[in-house]
Amino acid sequence: MSKRYNYVIGDVQGCFAALKALLKEIRFDPDQDFIWFTGDLVARGEDSVGALRFIKKLADRGAAATILGNHDLSLIASARGFKKIKAKDRVQDVIDAIDGDELIDWLRKQPLCLFPNAETMLTHAGVPCIWSAEKTAELAQEVQDAVGHEDLMVLDAFLAEMFGAQPDLWSDDLTGMARLRCITNYLTRMRLTTAEGQLEFEFKEGLDAPMPGGYKPWFDYESQAAKTHHLVFGHWAALHAKRISDDIQSVDGGCVWGHQLVAYRLEDQQLFAVENPWIES
Repeated sequence: MSKRYNYVIGDVQGCFAALKALLKEIRFDPDQDFIWFTGDLVARGEDSVGALRFIKKLADRGAAATILGNHDLSLIASARGFKKIKAKDRVQDVIDAIDGDELIDWLRKQPLCLFPNAETMLTHAGVPCIWSAEKTAELAQEVQDAVGHEDLMVLDAFLAEMFGAQPDLWSDDLTGMARLRCITNYLTRMRLTTAEGQLEFEFKEGLDAPMPGGYKPWFDYESQAAKTHHLVFGHWAALHAKRISDDIQSVDGGCVWGHQLVAYRLEDQQLFAVENPWIES
């Protein structure tokens, strides 16, 4: 019998052709292997609804799991009428699909943090240096409880207040929607912070680009979570799936921007990548 492998795949962003090519490259066997997605399943690729349907089917058969990214949350907000779809986001096909309600309902019930094994933690954007792995999981659950709540009024109350850059610094004293918004921003939007964990939302470039004074990549600070877990994250396309350290790995290869879709095999920390076969005409 062949060995079972666990792969982490970075931001698919609706690049369905690239996803199929990557699974062929790694010889993915859904009867024994498992895919962990780091969120942003949909948005700017050529086939968001196809990618989302496919990933849901893998999850339904026990061959995949995903966390939520900022684009996934934006899709949910758009479907519920709280956000206008940007012209460059190709997600209207999900909302209009005959199974659109089912897909979005499944998506909103996914977590913001996952542990593929006892040593590894996945979040979409990373983990701020001020949080331990245990605390991250507890705070992620607070947001998941709101997004995946059976009462749509609870979901809508959250979505109505989800967008915004404030508060940009965590405090255990935060309450209500401000608390949930802050947690969401750390887990799905973070790139740069101060040493105290204050967020900066504008920078999206690579590590060689000049950064605002007082801010550095979140992983440049001593990380509480990385002391106990191997952290794997997506979100930051300009990193091109860079290995940050022995304890931190990025997996967003920038596929939607014409670069690569990446799979990271947990058993031996090997990276696999394919170029995006779809080019916008």
